Amino acid sequence: MYSTGTCPYCQRAEMLLKSKGVTGIDKIRIDLEPERRTEMMERTGRRTVPQIYIGEVHVGGYDDLAALDRAGKLVALLGGQA
Repeated sequence: MYSTGTCPYCQRAEMLLKSKGVTGIDKIRIDLEPERRTEMMERTGRRTVPQIYIGEVHVGGYDDLAALDRAGKLVALLGGQA
């Protein structure tokens, strides 16, 4: 997950993932490593954080993650990732 230390949506995404049993979240802090912002934008086509990947699948931001959860698709996507 691409994130920053002060992003409330990053924190909410982490809380949602943890509530689904995810124990390890690989965070790429673009505020601490500014060069990674360019990587994030090239990889996702987006400029805002969080940008969440589950395995190799780009989920998008917090709103996208929450929508997957509401649709009942998040747990299936997590599969063996938790």
